Amino acid sequence: MRFLLDREDITVSVVGLGYVGSCVAVSLADNGVDVVGVDVDASLIEEMEAGRCRLKEPGLPELVAKGRGSGRLRVTTDFAAISDTDVVVIAVGTPVQEDGTLVETQVESAATEIGLHLRAGQVVIFKSTVPPGTTRALVAPLLEGGGLTCGEDFGLAFCPERLSQGSALAEIRRLPVVVGGWDERSGAAAERFWRAGLGVETVPCSSIEAAETVKLLNNWWIDHNIALANELARYCAAIGVDAMEVIAATNEVPKGKGNINVLSPGVGVGGSCLTKDPWMLWRSARERGVDLSTVVTAREANEAMPGYVAGLIVDGLAALGTPADRSRVAVLGLSFKNNTGDLRSTPTLPVVSALREAGADVALFDPLADPDEIRKEFGVEPSSGVEGAASGADCLAVLAWHDEFAELDMAALRALTAPGCLFLDGRAHFDEQTVESLTGLGFTYRGIGR
Repeated sequence: MRFLLDREDITVSVVGLGYVGSCVAVSLADNGVDVVGVDVDASLIEEMEAGRCRLKEPGLPELVAKGRGSGRLRVTTDFAAISDTDVVVIAVGTPVQEDGTLVETQVESAATEIGLHLRAGQVVIFKSTVPPGTTRALVAPLLEGGGLTCGEDFGLAFCPERLSQGSALAEIRRLPVVVGGWDERSGAAAERFWRAGLGVETVPCSSIEAAETVKLLNNWWIDHNIALANELARYCAAIGVDAMEVIAATNEVPKGKGNINVLSPGVGVGGSCLTKDPWMLWRSARERGVDLSTVVTAREANEAMPGYVAGLIVDGLAALGTPADRSRVAVLGLSFKNNTGDLRSTPTLPVVSALREAGADVALFDPLADPDEIRKEFGVEPSSGVEGAASGADCLAVLAWHDEFAELDMAALRALTAPGCLFLDGRAHFDEQTVESLTGLGFTYRGIGR
């Protein structure tokens, strides 16, 4: 049997309308593909039926509304809808336990339901991040539960997502898609789908397991690289040199097919991937008798950063003659990275907790984060504006830098703050000219490794 895609008007179902699934669904619909999104969350489906989107990814709510308006995007809680599509994309959540073990509940439930509604000739594309071997040992047998045989009646491929919050919709149309097929026909069908559906290049792998490992290596490398930058920053602070200057100069050195590429230090690592995927890889390796020591080292280095940053603030305040328990700290930017409102596993939370434990009065402001989510995560009522947060502050701590912060009137903020106000640069990575401007206004500047 030839697996689909012998015509242009393909249809797609996307199972799991979280961050990845929603981005995939709306991008395909915007490219003229008829898409049906399936999710068990009835409230989410109700919102999307009305053309709304609870996720804060730039451009995503607009594309949800556009897809619904054009009729290219349908959403439902009924798994039977997948039977009418050519391709089934699975993008459900894959959380892990504290020991790195995959929580298989969402994968098992979705694959079981899909298996009951598969028809001959379809191709299933699994995108959720999992330990290598999961697609073959867990997903495929569940998909076969409806009576069809993988590789004969339907195709199966693993194609990991590699999207960054804040730029996902651009990346999904630009980044090549890694494809690992159950067999040659499955892989070829998946490659044709991505090229036709999104117009992107593909990177074929020799097996599903190789493609599964690509995703974990991707986040292993990022986490390790950030840990390198963070450790370097702490060392540079000890010897009195600027870590950003050192990194910039180092990154000019040719190496291999490009240059050395050390990332930037910061308050810590958060989000749903970098905090769990390395542990998933570590657990998978341990089960096979392999000890991945660099995973542990990188995780420890990055998890130590919020405490280090809280210490920079407390020490900086003390140097200015203000004990932490008599200080007011305004934290600007609460998300786990710049230019997103995503608070999942944000490293700013332990910074705020440490400051409050030290007795500081902490005010919070983030223009991109949902106020209700801030209340839930931080247990603090957020300020409605930056001026309210900064009023009387002994320290302005920028822990996530959003583009709209560039429009802030620093002179006006300086007038609202206490004398000699500490300015803690947690992720803005200001250049020398900006630092000089801040100190010229009367701020006492401090940065990570600066």
